[in-house]
Amino acid sequence: MRLNFSLFRHSRTMHQGNQSISKFFLLGLTVGSEQQKLIFMLFLCMYLVTMVGNLLIILAIINDAHLHSPMYFFLANLSFNDICFTTTTIPKMLADIPSQSPTISFAGCLTQMYFFMLLVDLDNFLLAAMAYDRYVAICHPLHYAALLNPKRCALLVVTPWVISNLVSILHLSLLSLLTICDQRKIPHFFCDLEPILRFACSDTQINDLTILVVGGAVIFIPFTFIIVSYAIICCTVLGVTSAKGKWRTFSTCGSHLSAVALFYGSIVGVYFLPSSAYSAERDKVAAIIYTIVTPMMNPFIYSLRNKDMKGALRRLFSKKIFFWRWLALP
Repeated sequence: MRLNFSLFRHSRTMHQGNQSISKFFLLGLTVGSEQQKLIFMLFLCMYLVTMVGNLLIILAIINDAHLHSPMYFFLANLSFNDICFTTTTIPKMLADIPSQSPTISFAGCLTQMYFFMLLVDLDNFLLAAMAYDRYVAICHPLHYAALLNPKRCALLVVTPWVISNLVSILHLSLLSLLTICDQRKIPHFFCDLEPILRFACSDTQINDLTILVVGGAVIFIPFTFIIVSYAIICCTVLGVTSAKGKWRTFSTCGSHLSAVALFYGSIVGVYFLPSSAYSAERDKVAAIIYTIVTPMMNPFIYSLRNKDMKGALRRLFSKKIFFWRWLALP
């Protein structure tokens, strides 16, 4: 039996004759009853740490005038994106852990895929924008204010939103043209494009080619830009005579490089290894890294090694404590 996977003609179910499909089964984190509480508490804590950590970063940047610069503008957008990114998958996953048969509706699956692809691509572009910020700050410090004026900073955030939306819509549009076999069990903890494509009875060559060309461009063009930016930065820093000056300059890039390595390493592990090397377990582990671990680690990466951010967080907490003490006064 085959089911017509139509995105535009069916918003809630897929039909083929008298048959219909309205939901998928998510089998990615099916665990025994003894492990459910432990797994649930682990991921709940990670989700809360991600939410609180990124929210504190945003509040600290908004609250502190010293952080009203392009570097922290991009960081605030990255933190906001990470909050949205984790919220796309983790609450649903937490709800599914105690369930004996975790399911997601057809409409919910498409919605989750759309926002997931949108936010992954946006994360990628924001990391490239932050690399550009470091490049300008180190290699062209005298032109920093002109090259990264508010209008250009806004453009570097708005343009990725537009591109990411178009890419997500393209993938879902091509997915709607496929015929999906009667297979409802997704070996993942969320709806992702790669597992769904493996259910197709019809030819997925166009979809695979689109992932390779468009998806590859969206990932590797910003990644190449990051590599080139840091290559130029390294050449500039090597020209600094003072060892202390070199260390100070490189230290401003360390946090960003850590985030880049964590993000791109897991992305390549999921989407750009050969199909013959595909492993559902490897896919799930890599997905956990970039959907949970990376957004959770970013607040620590960008705050623990950043004196300005640590100072802003201390001032934020001081204001909050003073506010609550003032409210407690009779």
